[in-house]
Amino acid sequence: MSDADATLQPRKSGLTRRQKRALSRGAQYVVFVAAVIAFAVAADWGRLKNQFAQWDLVKQMFPDVITLALKNTVLYTMSGFVVGLALGLVIALMRLSPVGPYRWLAGIYIEIFRGLPALLIFVFVGVAVPLAFPGTEIPGGTYGKVALALGLVSAAYMAETIRAGIQAVPKGQMEAARSLGFSHARAMVSIIIPQAFRIVIPPLTNELVLLFKDSSLVLFLGVTLEERELTKFGRDLASQTANSTPILVAGLCYLLVTVPLGFVVRRLEAKAGEATK
Repeated sequence: MSDADATLQPRKSGLTRRQKRALSRGAQYVVFVAAVIAFAVAADWGRLKNQFAQWDLVKQMFPDVITLALKNTVLYTMSGFVVGLALGLVIALMRLSPVGPYRWLAGIYIEIFRGLPALLIFVFVGVAVPLAFPGTEIPGGTYGKVALALGLVSAAYMAETIRAGIQAVPKGQMEAARSLGFSHARAMVSIIIPQAFRIVIPPLTNELVLLFKDSSLVLFLGVTLEERELTKFGRDLASQTANSTPILVAGLCYLLVTVPLGFVVRRLEAKAGEATK
């Protein structure tokens, strides 16, 4: 090959593919650190501290933010989860039913309640139900209304999750149960559904995290001082003090629950992944 031909050949890079990836990742880290530093330099930390970090207001919120607001938030969430799980299981079974009208009703329910914002469901439960049935009270007062509203919202998502879990159970499980003399209903209750729930525990736990945050919509039902959850509790105190510190504290209380739950979801998903290998 002549010297002229050699000069026309493309010069190969001296970096391997792994080195290029490492260089790209390092550049991303540099950009991120630079952005953080620029934010830290540009932010007015004095004003932020005055608006979001008033220690006197933080002390004023305790212990009510835990014993009242957080407790109510957990109660609202768990009651809504129980209602949603029970209703979701029924809808999932209807979705899988060989009876056409059952499948159609379940499909209509899922499409409607997955498409509507949760806020509208709370307004419907708090306003439309009393208007439609005068003199009728939902059992449990505000707690019952929240359980119903959250349950109606979550049931649509849980139904699809449970349905997918049931369909993920090998068909041979049902065939083996029927060959042993089990009826279809007994096989579903005793064999199929327990296996399905083991499969869908991670997404159901994730749904619990979403419900915990959606419980903040209870303020649209009109609650008493003793029925306030975290968001309502923080907003009321923020309005009284003209300071946003209570909102920040309420947000941190949400994280006290959602972060551990998120860790549990990741662990369950990892175990489920290892079990399928």
